[in-house]
Amino acid sequence: MKLPTKIIENAVNEISKLPGIGKKTALRLSLFLLKKETQFTKNISNALVELKEKTVYCDECHMICEEGKCICQTTNSFINRDILCLVEDTPDALAIQNTNHYNGLFHVIGGLISPIDGVGPENLNIDSLVKRIEKNKIKEIIFAISPTLDGDTTSFYISKRLAKFNLKITTISRGIPIGGEIEYADEITLGKSISSRINYKLEQ
Repeated sequence: MKLPTKIIENAVNEISKLPGIGKKTALRLSLFLLKKETQFTKNISNALVELKEKTVYCDECHMICEEGKCICQTTNSFINRDILCLVEDTPDALAIQNTNHYNGLFHVIGGLISPIDGVGPENLNIDSLVKRIEKNKIKEIIFAISPTLDGDTTSFYISKRLAKFNLKITTISRGIPIGGEIEYADEITLGKSISSRINYKLEQ
């Protein structure tokens, strides 16, 4: 792609590093920003810097939050603290929250067990999950993990770790297509999956 200036070329190269944005889209965005007032671009730049510098991860549930303002630490009486929903990452938790079918707590495990990718249980937030259950009066664990091979492997491992606790363990119903990603499911399907969750059976 031939570009008129080195400055635009640099802008296109950097913007195209974002997921789902190719060179042509990056060029359109660059030219759009070029036409806007300087303050408009500075506001975007400042927001991105603030995103990186001021966003933190909760020590207990590992969700993205502002310091001291995590949902798991609030005293909101509408939150059911007896239920803990396990998700792979924060976007999954946000997707479930947006269905308005779940009012419990979350725990972000931070990925999936994948030997091929070199990701083992020790790389995930599983030990902190066990400590959290020991510390709090959790009655039910919901596996809201994408129904992929790695997802099922992760659910199986965690269920074995939690076997010593007197917990009701459920998993979202398979309204989510096998091999699909929770983050991209529509809200109706995801909401139905949460509402009609089933008992998680530990297969020997």
